[in-house]
Amino acid sequence: MPITNTPPDSSKTLLAEEEDTAPVCVMTFNANDPSGAGGLTADIAAIVSAGAHPLAVVTGAYVRDTAEIFDHFSFDEEAVTDQARSALEDMPVAAIKVGFVGSPENISTIAGIAADYADIPLIAYMPNLSWWSDSEIESYQDAFRELLLPQTTVLVGNHSSLWRWLLPDWPSERNPAPRDIAKVAESLGVPYVLVTGIPCPDQFIDNVLATPLTVLYSEKFERFEAVFSGAGETLSAALTALLANGNDLQAATAEALTYLDHSLDAGFHPGMGHVIPERMFWAQTDLDDEGEVGDEGQTDDDSHAAPDSAPAKVRASQSLLNAPAIELPTNGTKH
Repeated sequence: MPITNTPPDSSKTLLAEEEDTAPVCVMTFNANDPSGAGGLTADIAAIVSAGAHPLAVVTGAYVRDTAEIFDHFSFDEEAVTDQARSALEDMPVAAIKVGFVGSPENISTIAGIAADYADIPLIAYMPNLSWWSDSEIESYQDAFRELLLPQTTVLVGNHSSLWRWLLPDWPSERNPAPRDIAKVAESLGVPYVLVTGIPCPDQFIDNVLATPLTVLYSEKFERFEAVFSGAGETLSAALTALLANGNDLQAATAEALTYLDHSLDAGFHPGMGHVIPERMFWAQTDLDDEGEVGDEGQTDDDSHAAPDSAPAKVRASQSLLNAPAIELPTNGTKH
C-alpha cells in the first residue's frame, strides 16, 4: 500500500509563516567574474547583505584577474531569456538590477523582459568599459541608451563614466554637475541618477542622487589610498535590494553608500591586483568585551540599526528619518 506524506496542519501553518517572513527576491543580470571582484559575485553578496534573495541571471563571463579584464564571452540572448523568464514565472521579483550584460542583443532581450514586468523598478549600472574596443563600447552603449534607459528607474555610474557616455560633447570648461547628467538621463527616460566618485578638495569624493531639478541626497567620503575593483557593482546591487525591501529612495541611497564605505574599509587583497570590497563584513563576529564590533565601530544599541530583514550593518542618515518618501515610478511610465 503506497505511503502518502500529507503534512499536518501545523506544518501548513509553518509554511505560511515562512512565506510571510521570507526575503524579497531581486533579479540581477550580470556577467560571471572568476576573480570575485565584480559581476554576479559582487551582486549576490551585496543583495544577501541587504536582506534579499538573489536571482542571478548569467549573461556571460569575464576573463580577468584582480588587476584587469582581458576578455569577455557573451551568452546568446536565448540563454539569457530562458534563465530570466523561468525564474520570473516562478517567483515574485521586487526589483531588477542590470550590470554588464555583454552585447546589444542581450540588452534588447532584457529591455523586452523589463517591459513585460513594467511595475518592477529597474536599477541600471554602467561600468567603466575602457578595457573593451572602441567599436564594441559604442555599439553597447548605444543599445543601452536607446533600449534600456527608457526602462530604467535609477541609473548608477561613476561621474567620469557617465559624463563621457552621456555628455561626450560637453562644451563648458567646468566639469558637468550631477544635475547636468540627470538632465540628459531624463531626456532618455531615467527619472533618477546616482553619480559616484565626484572629485572634491582635500581627498574627498562626493556621491550624489539627483534629478534635473534638485539634488535629493549627497554624501562625501574620504578617498581610500587603495585601488578597488567592484565598488560600483556593490553599491548598485545593495541599492536595488534595499529598494526591493521597501526603503524610500533617499534612505536606500544613504544605506547603500554606508554599506559600500564599510565594505571598502574592510577590503582585502586576495591576489596581486586591486583590493576587493569585503561585502560580508557584517558577518564578522569579532566582538570586544564591551559588545562593540571592533572593525566597523557599530554598537549593539545603535538606534538606527537596519531591520531584521536586512542583516547588513547599513545605516540611514539622521537627516532622512523625517524626509518625505519618494515614490518610485514604474519603468512602464517611461516608454
